[in-house]
Amino acid sequence: MARAFQIDIRDNVVTALEEILPGPVQILGDGAKAQYDAAEKIPDGHKMAIRKIEQGEKIIKYGVVIGEATKEIAPGSWVHLHCVRSLYDERSSHLDPETGVPLDTKYE
Repeated sequence: MARAFQIDIRDNVVTALEEILPGPVQILGDGAKAQYDAAEKIPDGHKMAIRKIEQGEKIIKYGVVIGEATKEIAPGSWVHLHCVRSLYDERSSHLDPETGVPLDTKYE
């Protein structure tokens, strides 16, 4: 079973400790629940929603707000640049979700 870590009990996301495939995920840390189900593949080190997050709702990790959902995020879904707007780094909304390559820069 894949594993993820909940840093703070207030977090609405957990961090993948390894690549997660759809199915059960063991949650380590201060989580109130020991297991959640992943709805999709989530890369190692990335975030997974542990409950439904509404569009415009804050993303909480480390017990603090790190961003805002740009669309509804289902439980067990990958939480990354394609569905989150950083509240700290405006440029992050211009990065490719898979590669991190800036999309607002033209390379010749």
